[in-house]
Amino acid sequence: MDMAGFRDMGARRFGRVNWLGLGALAKREIMRFLVVWTQTLAAPLVTAGLFLAVFTLAIGPMRGDVMGVPFISFLAPGILMMTIIQNAFANSSSSIVISKVQGNIVDTLMPPLSGGELVLGYMAGGVVRGLMVGVVILAAEAVVLGQGVAHPVWLLVFVTLGAALLSAVGIAAGILSNKFDQIAAITNFIVVPLSFLSGTFYSTSALPPVMATLSHANPVFYLIDGARFGMIGQSDASPWLGLVVVLAALAAVMALCWQWFRKGYRMKP
Repeated sequence: MDMAGFRDMGARRFGRVNWLGLGALAKREIMRFLVVWTQTLAAPLVTAGLFLAVFTLAIGPMRGDVMGVPFISFLAPGILMMTIIQNAFANSSSSIVISKVQGNIVDTLMPPLSGGELVLGYMAGGVVRGLMVGVVILAAEAVVLGQGVAHPVWLLVFVTLGAALLSAVGIAAGILSNKFDQIAAITNFIVVPLSFLSGTFYSTSALPPVMATLSHANPVFYLIDGARFGMIGQSDASPWLGLVVVLAALAAVMALCWQWFRKGYRMKP
């Protein structure tokens, strides 16, 4: 597209937002993972199913009830949220790193999109992928486990915020990384530990006081806990406190990504 085309696109704004450009970026990010749906949507279902099967067979019969519900019912919300956030993170982070490695990141940066619009466009792909994965897993848990939903609105709020938060974290990771091994390091040493050590497989009330305090400093804990409250009506912390913590973390990460996009920080391939 020539410069006249760019100026024309920039003129198609309603207020201060370039809705045309934002919609195009969001559509690109969504179509990117839909093309390989067996990897991005089907594979997470298999992984979640294996987690549930292994823990149920190995620990479930000996564990008894947790928070007044069977162990498998306690475990299901944690597996659901863990899978959602890992896929949301992977979508946005991999998109940016792939563009850097292939040298076509300039195709995203050149159109008249502000830093905020770039953040929202990349986040759209991660949120949609996370929610689609979540719907598939939730349906499977309902059919196979007979898992109901105690508070549907709370569950929807926390899974949406979880996908949004980790999608924004994925953008930050993608900006910082120039190679696949760098993004893999962030995934393996930050994202996976945060999701595993956040009450996914256990109640933090069973931890020593120091470990419980550290767990409560982890924003992902409130995502897991909020999803558990939404599904079984039980949680270790108030869902309102979790909502405040997650919203604050989301605002902080989005502001950081906006600043980095605005300045073009580490955006050279």
